[in-house]
Amino acid sequence: MQIRAWAALCILLTLVWAAPSSSAPPGWPASLTIGSGPPGSVLPIYGEALAAILTEALGIPVSAQATQGPVQNILLIDSGTVQLGFVSAGTTLQSWNGTGAWTQGKQMRSMRALFPTFGLAFQVVVLKSSGIRSFADMAGKKIGTGAAGTTGGTYMPEIFKLLGIPATFRNAAFNVMGSQMQSHELDVMLAAVEAPTPAIAELARAESVDFIAPSDTEIATIRKAMPEFGVAVVPAGTYPSLPADYKTIGMSVFGVASKDLPDDLVYAIVKAFYANHDRLVKAHVTARESVVENAKLITVIPFHPGAARYYREIGVEIPDALAKSTAQ
Repeated sequence: MQIRAWAALCILLTLVWAAPSSSAPPGWPASLTIGSGPPGSVLPIYGEALAAILTEALGIPVSAQATQGPVQNILLIDSGTVQLGFVSAGTTLQSWNGTGAWTQGKQMRSMRALFPTFGLAFQVVVLKSSGIRSFADMAGKKIGTGAAGTTGGTYMPEIFKLLGIPATFRNAAFNVMGSQMQSHELDVMLAAVEAPTPAIAELARAESVDFIAPSDTEIATIRKAMPEFGVAVVPAGTYPSLPADYKTIGMSVFGVASKDLPDDLVYAIVKAFYANHDRLVKAHVTARESVVENAKLITVIPFHPGAARYYREIGVEIPDALAKSTAQ
């Protein structure tokens, strides 16, 4: 019996000694998940690149999970399913105040700001053969707005209602919408995303397309009713079929984290994000906008205390109202 007991003890000690030890400090989670975005957009590419960077920098596994977009990312963070995510200013404002129909009146305040990523532009694409040359021409047309959880899927029905343009809206992934445009199941493809975005580039390579811009009057009407929007310009040449600058509406996209993540972990996340800017740009050109100067564009929710600490250390001023750890 003693021999058997000793043998069992040796086996147990061997297993303990052989078990990998975590290099993460006490209190950190065993892993992290980033809610990225829908296939056919840049966000999954960006998310995978960031996950690889953070896995190396933090010493814990970090993965990127494809989602429907900002709305779903907010819901996943609020439920504790993911810890990090990408959101747009408008959907964040809706969730914080509980004003978006999708919030069902609930104020979702479990996330805090981390860093800027890029700006999204509402890109409205039609086939040249469609005869559509303006927003008014889209009356009665079938418009694809991306998945229901995207910024476009959330806002575009409201915008068309505001402009008094009746239309039929359909939700689908961006890459699916490209195929539906080619088969004439959709008349218009709307992507409220960064530029260039893969799904639009792929459609533009396969078909002759036009980009439909809202008029100055329409932009003013939208911005008066929805001040979270700004003017966005997609530069000429961003797509081969875009010979001139394309003026539209847009808003900022940024990274967020659960407010419950430890301050020192979030500090390390933000530090690694900026330290590896070149790697993000190599993953996708839109990451050129992921610079510390653009942190000032994040004004709709407070920063996580760990992020605020990083900005203070490098001399970037965060307004007191957005930097207080007690912000609710």
